[in-house]
Amino acid sequence: MTRAVGGVLKMPLPQSPGEVEGATNRVTTSPTSRRGTLTFEGDQATLRFERRIPHPIEAVWEALTEPEHLARWYLTKAVIDGRTGGSIDFHTGPGQLHVTGRILVWEPPRVFEYEWKVQPWGRMPNGEDAIVRWELRPEGQETLLTLTHRKLTRQSALGARPATHVVLDRLEAQLAGLPFEDFRERVSKVQEQYPTREEDR
Repeated sequence: MTRAVGGVLKMPLPQSPGEVEGATNRVTTSPTSRRGTLTFEGDQATLRFERRIPHPIEAVWEALTEPEHLARWYLTKAVIDGRTGGSIDFHTGPGQLHVTGRILVWEPPRVFEYEWKVQPWGRMPNGEDAIVRWELRPEGQETLLTLTHRKLTRQSALGARPATHVVLDRLEAQLAGLPFEDFRERVSKVQEQYPTREEDR
């Protein structure tokens, strides 16, 4: 089933007149526990985040897979053929990077894994051929979210870590009905938590 719009759970949508103006995201979990880890093996890297989200697993799954929600917190125009063997077609981020791929695992509401393929272009002369995996585990009325982005190029991984931190902040803000902070300003702040060189990680 290909979806360009959808939504069953009517979670509150934050008011954000101001992706330009922005407003402070008031999620208050410890910054240390929210940081992503980065590991390198050969020419490839794996980025991993865990977030404990105070919302039921069904609401988190919908936010990850429904295009109307992805358009807000993930800054992504998404078409998702929601099934194992289906496909994703994203225009994502402030620059609307075009990402395509096959869905490798579709197990609602627990696992969504897909290829992350980007054709070579100016800032990515070799493109990307990575894999993204979202795993959700219910813990009472909360959900433990684990995001793994593997087979990234080294250069992309270093830049992706603060940006991924911020999109996860935005996911939590959307689920809580809170406003978003300006994306680029927030990435600039979060960047201070992360080394910009591999040897400093």
